[in-house]
Amino acid sequence: MSAAAPSIARIIARELNVEDKQVAAAMELIGEGSTVPFIARYRKERTGGLDDTQLRHLAARLTYLTDLAARRETVLKSIREQGKLTPALEKQIYAVETKVELEDLYAPFKQKRRTKATIAREAGLAPLAEQLLANPNLNPADIAAKFVSKTKGVASAAEALEGARHIVVESLAETPEIVRAVREKMWAEGKVRSSVAKGKAEEGAKFSDYFDFDQPIEQLPSHRLLALLRGEKEGVLKLNLDIPHVNDRPHPAVNVVMSKAGLARKGRAADAWLAETAEIAWKTRLAPACTNDLFARVKERADSEAIRVFSTNVKALLLAAPAGPKTVMGIDPGIRTGCKIAVVDATGKVLETTTVYPHEPKRDWAGALMTLAKLSKKHKVELVSVGNGTASRETDKLVAELSAKMPELGLTRVMVSEAGASVYSASELAAKEFPDLDVSIRGAVSIARRLQDPLAELVKIEPKAIGVGQYQHDVDQSALSQSLDAVVEDCVNAVGVDVNTASAPLLARVSGLNETLASNIVAFRNENGAFKSRAALKKVPRMGPKAFEQSAGFLRIPGAKNPLDGSGVHPEAYQVVERIAEKTGREVKSLVGDKAFLSKIKPRDFADGTFGEPTVADILKELEKPGRDPRPEFKTASFKDGVESLSDLKAGMMLEGVVTNVTAFGAFVDIGVHQDGLVHISELSDTFVKDPHAVVRAGQVVRVRVKEVDAARKRIALSMKSESSAEPGRFAGGRR
Repeated sequence: MSAAAPSIARIIARELNVEDKQVAAAMELIGEGSTVPFIARYRKERTGGLDDTQLRHLAARLTYLTDLAARRETVLKSIREQGKLTPALEKQIYAVETKVELEDLYAPFKQKRRTKATIAREAGLAPLAEQLLANPNLNPADIAAKFVSKTKGVASAAEALEGARHIVVESLAETPEIVRAVREKMWAEGKVRSSVAKGKAEEGAKFSDYFDFDQPIEQLPSHRLLALLRGEKEGVLKLNLDIPHVNDRPHPAVNVVMSKAGLARKGRAADAWLAETAEIAWKTRLAPACTNDLFARVKERADSEAIRVFSTNVKALLLAAPAGPKTVMGIDPGIRTGCKIAVVDATGKVLETTTVYPHEPKRDWAGALMTLAKLSKKHKVELVSVGNGTASRETDKLVAELSAKMPELGLTRVMVSEAGASVYSASELAAKEFPDLDVSIRGAVSIARRLQDPLAELVKIEPKAIGVGQYQHDVDQSALSQSLDAVVEDCVNAVGVDVNTASAPLLARVSGLNETLASNIVAFRNENGAFKSRAALKKVPRMGPKAFEQSAGFLRIPGAKNPLDGSGVHPEAYQVVERIAEKTGREVKSLVGDKAFLSKIKPRDFADGTFGEPTVADILKELEKPGRDPRPEFKTASFKDGVESLSDLKAGMMLEGVVTNVTAFGAFVDIGVHQDGLVHISELSDTFVKDPHAVVRAGQVVRVRVKEVDAARKRIALSMKSESSAEPGRFAGGRR
């Protein structure tokens, strides 16, 4: 690569506002096969403390910029082979930092199909185009007459001018400076306009907010653009991008074209012809191309924001408070097909399953109560997990009645999201896990287990199926999958995994492991019994040194002979703990949990060339509370009795609910009426809120006040503001 090319490390370092050497070190580690969680936690000295968020950005940009570098070399090779690569152009190509800029520079040199401009050049009309551009004082008709040639297929001066126009239009449309200037003019001043397609108003009523809509493209928020594009895709909306202008005056973009091309309207002989040519270049080439480019730009931005929102929500659900090792009865509510029930023990093992029919048309309320009572007594059920789908409130009422009639059972009922449960139930993984269970019963098992440990259960479901996205099916699916996979990986490794109880899908998300290694660990465990130490993991087939290095710190063995095996201290750093124990005259086991003693130890006293102060500080923190779970304490929401449908809601009601989804414009909250309400961003707090995620997270229990109910459109406006700050209700921001 030329010295003129900007260093990838330098570009990323500038974006992250860190030093080049930090980025270079991280790039080297990634190149060696290290994962982001491993680098963030165990290689702080190498990277200068880059965290997982910075490293994720670095990894994504590294891929993009590496692709750009490869494309740059292809472009240079092509232009060089054409004999058209000048030192100035080469310098420009090496200086670009985006693929769009690179393609702008390459456009004039791309091998094209035979265009009208190509035909005109073959007819010898290029000099005519060049003369008119160079000297607008020339009379177009007079000059064109000199290029009439029947042998070349130019029958008249008019035909010669038409051919010259094709050449000039193509030249203007492929001049990088002109394309860039027009594109930025449209970005700065262009407005996206939408209108309803003829005859689609009734069918597309859900897009009614956009039937007569316009907004500057630069200001379009993610959710709004994605809604517009979905409306266009469904044939309901027609979209257009243009700069506001007075129709009888030159278009602002045409003025940009002329200015950048050195053209003007001064009344000279060729000025009118050149101005008309510039307008044709705008209408036929630049407007469509720049519109596509800008929609791609704003779509990429919208995708990025939507993916960020989705990823943040998935992270919140994965890191939701676990109920822990308790016996749980999972209920997957249903009306016609009945309520599927599965009881699982504290380890998630299925104890018993059945189906009850408390609702119409087979209504057997008393029989359902009796069955639930028997199961609760028999298995000493502590928690009842009710899926929040169809008939959830009616089923919740069944459990509430059981608790009221038999308080000695000590049941706690919890409504949980069943998003993705049906996807898991029908999956190959579920079939392997429960080959003898009906698909519908598997859903009840999932609903029970996700209360015990949301992370362990939700990793079995494709993240996109968890259902907390914002127009998730409209965004770049590859980018979405990559982001969500990264979130799952970060969450799993942040919590850590008990290697003796974890499922293969959970183990597969651990740093350094894959599906094959995860399956091998489970098979080895089943054949040889529980792992007694981390070192024993090296005996697992295909667990090489690199895989062990990357995964060992995140795999925990509670109760191991060496207490460090149950902590987040990496085996490579056990020697640091041993040095601390030796120097302080304590046994390693006695150091664990002794916060008062550990707080007196200075990390610098035990740092060396291999393990710096950051690592030693992390080790001391881990020793204070080894294997600590970063997730919050388990808490349940209580839906208000008697409030089960939209018709039960009244303005001013104070209710408890669970946040199901957080978007750029607010948060959706399940208040137990089969339709989530929206707390608009302006209603989240008494103070200004820029990002809803700063106030609420998916899975959080919140108190809300009903502001307004629109039964016809099934919309509920909620508020989390104090009553003194209340304003009249309104529906705003977007749709789900």
